[in-house]
Amino acid sequence: MRTLTIIVSLMCMALSVSAARADRRVAFVVGNGAYKNVAQLPNPPIDAKAMASTLRNVGFEVIEGSNLTRDQMTEKLLDFGRKAQGSDIAVFYYAGHGIAVGGTNYLLPVDADIKSEMDVKLGAAINIDLTLDQTMGDAKVKLVFLDACRDNPFAAKIKSNSATRSVNVGSGLAEMKSGEGTLIAFATGPGQTALDGQEGNNSPFTRALIDNITKPGVEIQQAMTSVRAQVNEETHKGQLPWGHTNLIGAVYLNQGPATQVANAAPTATAAPAAATSGSEAEVEFWRSVKESNKPEELNAYLSAYPNGQFKPLAMARLAAIQNGPSTTTRNLNAGVDPATFTDDATQLTEDQIGLDKGQRRDVQRRLTGLGFDTKVTGVFNDETRSVLKRWQAARGYPSTGFLNKLQHKALLSEIVATTTTASDDSPKPARRAAPASSGGGGGGGHRGGGDAGAAFMGGVVGGMMGGMFRH
Repeated sequence: MRTLTIIVSLMCMALSVSAARADRRVAFVVGNGAYKNVAQLPNPPIDAKAMASTLRNVGFEVIEGSNLTRDQMTEKLLDFGRKAQGSDIAVFYYAGHGIAVGGTNYLLPVDADIKSEMDVKLGAAINIDLTLDQTMGDAKVKLVFLDACRDNPFAAKIKSNSATRSVNVGSGLAEMKSGEGTLIAFATGPGQTALDGQEGNNSPFTRALIDNITKPGVEIQQAMTSVRAQVNEETHKGQLPWGHTNLIGAVYLNQGPATQVANAAPTATAAPAAATSGSEAEVEFWRSVKESNKPEELNAYLSAYPNGQFKPLAMARLAAIQNGPSTTTRNLNAGVDPATFTDDATQLTEDQIGLDKGQRRDVQRRLTGLGFDTKVTGVFNDETRSVLKRWQAARGYPSTGFLNKLQHKALLSEIVATTTTASDDSPKPARRAAPASSGGGGGGGHRGGGDAGAAFMGGVVGGMMGGMFRH
């Protein structure tokens, strides 16, 4: 009877895919730091990697790159432009050097060698206005994040080679106006410069973006208010992000359990009444695909249940599959209590867990093993709190930087690869490690200890569903 129920659920899902299509989300994420002709920036590639992971965890297809030349940036932009056509949400994120010449903003590839204004305008740099118009023009919602307001490294050369006439070379980026359905956010105000942050860490602006824009149930403009406040506080009022918005509806990058999408796509179709969150059919469906390595099967769940209770886990598993093998093996436990996604965590709830120093070290090791790098000190300082926020946001939990019992239990249930941290010389406790694989770098592990019969049934149903979609 149970098998019949699963099959019926899958058939209903297949018939409703077109009506319950998930939003199409595409992002361009690039961080340039290894410049060949000016001072290098250590953090933009780190910023881009963190932002790409954050966006993948909420369902974006990410065109990603680091330390790109002019030709490589052009290739990535062409790919992004093709994929962003008609998308529901398109995101453009850039970290690195940017310059303003004559009131127009440009991004700098790592091979840029600019000696004059002519070099800029004839293609040595990337014109931001033209790029956004050509790549994101027909996306329903356009979000632009520019962490590129550092000092213009070519300003002196441009001015010295333009002695015959005046040339306006800004120290930061110039003001930009957003078109309909667009939000543009700068790391700091027009004509001002932004901080790159401590070497090997994220910049204050990117860190604040990661901490806030994918919080469950938080609208993007509300998130940007939090971003400004966080950067202003972290830099002791030395840097205040600036932006311009012309959105015509509410936009959510991560819907909370009770949040409905209200973005600029008024014709979005609601999910069928039969596909309600928390229903027995949804639970059965999720059990059949929760350990699948086939993106089409996980996307099928998201299409049938766009507001489902397992959506964060499905998107995180999709991100892990798309990222491919890595030294970190992630296996998000599908048995996480649904309350984990709604219950807030505070200093009080963390104190109630009663973590001693050794247990705090274990939390820090696990975060590092899952790709959220932090020092293993046994002390939850500001750095650890920030990392906890990123882990929470990636999993769809309330992002506060503190733990509660449910979140702590969920963290302990995730399988992590054993990692060695230079700052930690204490004995490493035993942990569940992913199965070894040849060729270096952890592969896709599986969670042990499950019911064999359930696993077999899940595999059979997963195969059936995969076959349905292939045909």
